[in-house]
Amino acid sequence: MSSSWSLHHQLAKDTLEVGDLPLSRLLIIKDSNYPWLLLVPRRAGASDLIDLNEVEQAQLTTEINRVSRALKEITKPDKLNVAALGNVVPQLHVHIIARRTSDAAWPRPVWGLVAAAPYDPAEAVRFTQALREKIWIT
Repeated sequence: MSSSWSLHHQLAKDTLEVGDLPLSRLLIIKDSNYPWLLLVPRRAGASDLIDLNEVEQAQLTTEINRVSRALKEITKPDKLNVAALGNVVPQLHVHIIARRTSDAAWPRPVWGLVAAAPYDPAEAVRFTQALREKIWIT
């Protein structure tokens, strides 16, 4: 882990922390319209997948798979969307979004279509705990 790594201020503002995996920090986007997670590799200066070495890329793929399986089991979506974009926030982060044909944006991308709906505090705790249990984050 790089000691100079820190979470981008926009990601910190827009998320709830779940915990750390070996490479990445797992976060929940503060929008209850969609079960929407982020994995952020804790590597200073990483903005693209190629900024990680091959071992880190493999670890990130493992973490994406682990988190995706947990999210799918918890939320039972119609489809999972996985993407690393970073056009607004340059820090490397991977979106994992559980989509339903009944969600507010279906079948379009989730960005900017409807206003973010804050989580009920009890629901945020329940979702966070379910993720920690499925992914084995203590």
